[in-house]
Amino acid sequence: MQKEAVLAVIAVAMFIFAIYNAMSLPSSPSPILRDNYRIIFFHLPAAITSFFAFTVTLVSSILYLLKNDHRFDLIAKNSAKGGFFLITAALVSGSVWANVAWGTFWNWDPRETTVLILWFVYAAYFALRESIDSPSDRARTSAIYSIFAYITVPLSYLSSQIFFSLHPKVEALDVKIGMPLGIAITSFILLFIAYLMVNYRLDKLEEVVMGE
Repeated sequence: MQKEAVLAVIAVAMFIFAIYNAMSLPSSPSPILRDNYRIIFFHLPAAITSFFAFTVTLVSSILYLLKNDHRFDLIAKNSAKGGFFLITAALVSGSVWANVAWGTFWNWDPRETTVLILWFVYAAYFALRESIDSPSDRARTSAIYSIFAYITVPLSYLSSQIFFSLHPKVEALDVKIGMPLGIAITSFILLFIAYLMVNYRLDKLEEVVMGE
């Protein structure tokens, strides 16, 4: 797992560098936000990387149905797991932001609501997998489900544009904010890839031990 370790170390170093630069930025002129806006350097990377992870699950699920290769099912499952952790982190950090900016942790804003729907849809994905004993039936059913579940990803992304939303829209960023934010996003994606590689290897090892 040397490659995964190197990738993880690079990702953590990049994130530390991004946070260092983010903390050196001036406070927001808004008396409400002040230094609290810095949560965006965690919230946005977590949300974007979760969408990336669910996209990997979608592609892997399609490839499984086309090729009937068990490896793609393992990739789909582990990618969905990583995405689920990340979207949970995005939900929690987004609620913290909402409490500071809008005075309440939850207000059923379209973005909040659609992301919550996404969370439940992918929670059901894992419940579905656990309910099926046959590996082949589990893989096929999960692949079909994940293809339909993916609609919640673009729905979550576009919700604040389709409906009236309090959620801030990122249109243009100053380079002082954009640079560390871009590095933070990249670090999250690299860390996710390392996580995916490690979990895939562990699943293959478990199959060997169990004699599957």
